[in-house]
Amino acid sequence: MTPTRARVLIADDHPGFVKALERVLSLDCDVVGVVSDGGAVAETAAQLQPVVAVVDVNLPTISGLDACRSILQANPRAKVILMTAIVDDAIRNEALIAGAFGFFSKLMAASELLDAIRNAWADCALGGDSLQLNE
Repeated sequence: MTPTRARVLIADDHPGFVKALERVLSLDCDVVGVVSDGGAVAETAAQLQPVVAVVDVNLPTISGLDACRSILQANPRAKVILMTAIVDDAIRNEALIAGAFGFFSKLMAASELLDAIRNAWADCALGGDSLQLNE
């Protein structure tokens, strides 16, 4: 049976932010896991098979950019949305090169992230690989 809600993995090392993000995402998504260390992201994604991984750029051990690359190397159809509190063109360009589906500021409205996850979910169903770069 095909899931009716996007399965989402959250990777962030700020517990308060994770708790708020889980609360918002649970309205439309199934949060299947949370990791706080970059070294655990790719392995957890392989194990839990989320439709979307929402990954902080600045994680301990391995950066979110490297975690994105690892996830996509293991599963090229995976959708990774990178987030950061510090948005600049260099990081945005690295996100594009790493293959991220989306790139967002942590200061954006939660509705924009939900829209990006919905788009990733729909894109997955269509087999696409479009990129969204929002601030």
